[in-house]
This record gives sequence, C-alpha cells and structure tokens, in this order.
Amino acid sequence: MGFNVEKLIEEAERARRQAYAPYSNFSVGCAVLGSTGRIYRGCNVENASLSLSLCAERAAVANALCAGEKEILAIAVISDSNELCRPCGACRQFIMEFGENIIVIMADKERKYEVRKVKDLLPIPFKF
Repeated sequence: MGFNVEKLIEEAERARRQAYAPYSNFSVGCAVLGSTGRIYRGCNVENASLSLSLCAERAAVANALCAGEKEILAIAVISDSNELCRPCGACRQFIMEFGENIIVIMADKERKYEVRKVKDLLPIPFKF
C-alpha cells in the first residue's frame, strides 16, 4: 500500500479516545486518508434516542468532505474490543458512496488488523 497503515490506525485510536458512548460503552474511532494526504478523524457519538447516534466512520468521512477532500483512499476503524472493528452495514453503504475501491482497515485494541476493499465488505450495494 502506498501509505502508512500503522499511522492511520494510530489516528483512529486517537479519535476513539474522544468517543461519546455512555449507553453502549463501545468506543470507536476512525481515520480517513484523503487523496491530498491529509487524515481526518471521527468518533462515535451516541444519543439517548439510539437511532440518532453517529458512527465513527460516517463522522470521519463527513469531516473529510467538510474540509474539502474530494477523494477518499483509505479508512481505518478501531475499537477497544479484542475483536476486529468492522463497519456496520450502514457505514459500508455510506463509504461505498465515495468509491468501491476504498481500502478499509479493521483493527482491534491490540492494533492487529485486516485490510479489505469496501466493495468486498458490501458486494451488492444500493445504487441510484
């Protein structure tokens, strides 16, 4: 890969520490690498009305877009779990909106990770 995976995971971990997860106690952080080389972070933000909660992946992608990023190359996602942190279905669809070849790095709290393209995580996406 043409970028530093460990650095992207570290940035996701930094974001995870900012998570607001008083209901699930499941903190998630995400880091998005844009084509400009800049990294954008996002964390999950829960709400008492759970359907209004925001996933870390969508927060990070929105952060990148708000900063003017035009293309997303890779996304790293991490939680404080022993299991790899995999994006939920809604986040997979959200990421797919910006490119089927986006690299998704899924890490656990020990920073062990797995790498896939979003099209492999969501093989039959909704398309307009």
